[in-house]
Formats: sequence, C-alpha cells, structure tokens
Amino acid sequence: MTAIGKTKDISDILDPARAAALHVTLDLAGPAPAHGDPLPPFWHYAYFWESLPPAGLGRDGHPRTGDFIPDLGLPRRMWAGGNLAFLAPLLIGQAAQKKTKIVDVVRKVARSGPLAIVTLRHEFSQDGRLCVTEDQSLIYRAEAAGGGEKPVPPVAPTDEAVKQSRRFSSTDLFRYSALTFNGHRIHYDRDYARDIEGYDGLIVHGPLLAQGLLNLGQSLLGDVKTFRFRATAPLFDHEEVTFCAKPEAEGVSLWARGPDGRMCLTATATATAT
Repeated sequence: MTAIGKTKDISDILDPARAAALHVTLDLAGPAPAHGDPLPPFWHYAYFWESLPPAGLGRDGHPRTGDFIPDLGLPRRMWAGGNLAFLAPLLIGQAAQKKTKIVDVVRKVARSGPLAIVTLRHEFSQDGRLCVTEDQSLIYRAEAAGGGEKPVPPVAPTDEAVKQSRRFSSTDLFRYSALTFNGHRIHYDRDYARDIEGYDGLIVHGPLLAQGLLNLGQSLLGDVKTFRFRATAPLFDHEEVTFCAKPEAEGVSLWARGPDGRMCLTATATATAT
C-alpha cells in the first residue's frame, strides 16, 4: 500500500504547566515534575498535539482518514496496543521532536467483520538524541452492527502480587482527553458512544489504563526501560478497574481487570532494554 513509509514531524516544547496538570489528573501523590526534570514515562501523550480545524476531523473526532492515514472505508477506530522503549529522558521545559512513520497496513476479516490494523512508528528526540521509541497499533472497524453478538473478553488472572483500584469519572476522562488533545467522542460524548459505536457507556482511554499499569510497574521496578501493552476489552466510566502486577524473572506482568473479572488490558514492563 502506498501509505506505507509516509512520515510526518511535530515539534513541541514540553511545557511544565501541562505536566503539572497531568500529574493532578492522574491523582498522583507528591509534587509535580517541574522545569528541567525528566518527563515521566508515557507522559509524552500530553504533548505533540496534532491541531486540525473542524474540517480536518472525522465524525468520531479523530483526524480524518485519507490524509496521513489512508481511508480504509472503516470508520471505527480503536487503539490496539503499543510497544515502547525509554532510551533517555525527555526533559521538561525543552523543545523536543516527534517523527511518525506508517510501517504497516494489514486488512483482515474477523468474526466481528472486516478490519484493518495500522502500525505507526513514533520516535521522540531532544537535542538530536533519540529518547523514546513507540510502535503503536490502531484498529479500524466497520460500523457497529445493531443487536449483534458482542465478543467475549478474556478472563483476567487473580494471582497478582500487588493491586490498586480506581474508578475514572466522566470528568477524569474529559480532562485526560483535553490534555492529550484527543477528540475521540467515545470518551466524552455518551450519546455517540452508545448510539453510534454501540458501547454501554463512556470508554476509559486505553493509554490512561496503560499509564496506570506503567505507574504500578514503575513502583516495583524503578526506572522502566521497556513497556508493551495490548487492549483486550473496553472499560466504562461507571466501572472500577483493578490494576494488577506480578513480578517475573524478566520484569513484571501487568493487567487491568474489570469488575466482572474480564481482562481489559495486559502489559509487561522491564527494567533493562530487551
């Protein structure tokens, strides 16, 4: 496909005020990181906004397909997962650069219907030094079939060594959407999420769940060098999530468990590059 190999670049200054706002949105203890401090892992999502006018957006609030990401005729976008390596700290208050490349586009037919998987490679640099790499997988699906059978999510383990619970309110989701400049309406427009996308409520952002797991992994490992996550089922704003961790020989296994025991997101983190 001709889209493979396309690139785009965004530069940004890592504003300390935005880091402070994310710190309180995540409900973290202690002082927020300040100018000159390392940006905590995964916080780059609060930066490198792609600012487009309304005409540049699709009906779901995401950037319209057909420009950078090709129009695949599949209107529903979902974040499938990511694979990150933290090579060097990004410093708050300094300019940084993000380069994105389309590395793969794969079409499939699943039991739920046709879909496409788009893989993006993000590279984040500062002062000419590569600091973070991320392979991001996006899934594009057909329209939701009304009354169709919903997929059965996997069951999450219950043998965690450490766990933390949290409930994300609609206000939490709105603030995280604002800080990451994520216009996807499933996170703040309940009518759209229910009537158009077929969900039972507002969807908690996949990256927000991943951030919770990464924070838990970091509390066990110290400096996290690699982090891989995969979304398996949605979590809704009226539900409590349990972040779970189990140390392993190579790092720590992590998962987000819904109130009915379903696996919402699974991840691994390591303290040394692999």
